[in-house]
Amino acid sequence: MNHMYELFLQHFNTKVALTAEEEALLKTYLTQKKLRRKQYLLQSGDICKAFAFIEKGAMKSYTVDDAGVEHIIQFGIEGWIIADLYSFLTGEPALYNVDAVEDAELVLISKSAHDALLKVLPKYETYTRLNFEGAYIAMQRRLTSIISNSLEERYEQFTAQYPEIAQRFPQHMIASYMGLTPETLSRVRKRISVK
Repeated sequence: MNHMYELFLQHFNTKVALTAEEEALLKTYLTQKKLRRKQYLLQSGDICKAFAFIEKGAMKSYTVDDAGVEHIIQFGIEGWIIADLYSFLTGEPALYNVDAVEDAELVLISKSAHDALLKVLPKYETYTRLNFEGAYIAMQRRLTSIISNSLEERYEQFTAQYPEIAQRFPQHMIASYMGLTPETLSRVRKRISVK
């Protein structure tokens, strides 16, 4: 099952190049997990004890409101990281649920492994910082898009930026991510198609 670290190490090396020794050291801190479709990695109220790098499959992170409606915060596919970052960093209960939309193979880095790696492998700190910066920029762009673009522009931007997600996730989930009902998203798509 060690081939599972392949994509993670590839991803790491594109951001920060590791020596063979550093790679071997890093591997000692990683764990693997397989999830079946609809299986939880994290449930809201629990503490996020690890963040997950997706080697294979598709995941989503979401909240559920009082009416039982899902509000998707983040999608994740191969090469992406998913977690409740606030809970992971603070040890506070998670706000988000994280579960598998497709069967998934994950590389987990626990909080204790994360803290140890920050001390023993300086390149890990760089890798983490680059990921956090990327996530922050993506969140800012999403917020700006919500505030300043029409629904049509938002949907077109989303599908242009994340074509694979638009293909792999059902429309009702994309609607949830955009803060729309499936019916509204359907109307938006119709208006775009007649342009």
